[in-house]
Amino acid sequence: MATPLPNRFASPEESIAYMKKVAVARSGFSSWLAVEPVKVWEGESELTLDLRPEMTQHHGYAHGAIVGLMADNACAWAGASVAGDVVTGGYTIDFLRPAKGERLRARGTVIRAGKRQVVVRADVWAESEGEAPVHVAAAQATIVPTGIVPTAAAA
Repeated sequence: MATPLPNRFASPEESIAYMKKVAVARSGFSSWLAVEPVKVWEGESELTLDLRPEMTQHHGYAHGAIVGLMADNACAWAGASVAGDVVTGGYTIDFLRPAKGERLRARGTVIRAGKRQVVVRADVWAESEGEAPVHVAAAQATIVPTGIVPTAAAA
């Protein structure tokens, strides 16, 4: 059985509050998109985004940059749950299907957390009411801790 990953937050509720105040509100792009953190805990993350017409490309699918942001944030936020404040060192993404739907949902999972880097996998789905989610992208990222430990007071 795998050893549980350490948490950098006192509770799941504190982690969500921190991500809303820091990772979303202080990021112009994530704030404009209205990215919504659902889970950031024990090496896992989940976030959603309601799609709007200005987030699509000429075929009406979510633009690849939007899908990429969701994968990147899912990786970074999962990494942040075990490593504190982080930045993305690099990521690769494979687009599996067109991202057409009402919302995007991304989930990140830490594969390995080290002192200098965290390797994370993310998957992104397009969702619409009454329809099965469609797996639209898979990504892997190297997440780099900044050395800043998030606290409720810092938010």
